[in-house]
Amino acid sequence: MEKLKNKIALIVDDEERNTFALSSYLETFGIKIEVAKNGEEAIDCLRKSTQIDIILLDMMMPIMDGYEALAILRNDNTLKQIPVIAVTARAMNGDKEKCLEFGAWDYVSKPIDLTILMDKINRWIL
Repeated sequence: MEKLKNKIALIVDDEERNTFALSSYLETFGIKIEVAKNGEEAIDCLRKSTQIDIILLDMMMPIMDGYEALAILRNDNTLKQIPVIAVTARAMNGDKEKCLEFGAWDYVSKPIDLTILMDKINRWIL
């Protein structure tokens, strides 16, 4: 997992417990963390920093949800190449397809299986 060292993940989630747990886990692999509490903060962060390597995007947030954020990301030529893994507590039929249709590169449901998440991160971080 040496290729993950010093990569930067943007975790977008309005629940502090989720961001803390994910941050703590990812940091054990040497991944640096940025945090945003909603899609609006995420877009602002991404427009200020071109160093983000991957985005873990909760889909259900106040102010701007993950779907709105994905629409903006995928229509911005400077941001659309950043891999996005949709993270959601909704695991209903069709939710994965909806996330991918909106522009997510991958999908994980909560509660997150960290082994599966790391497989997906490894797949997308080059």
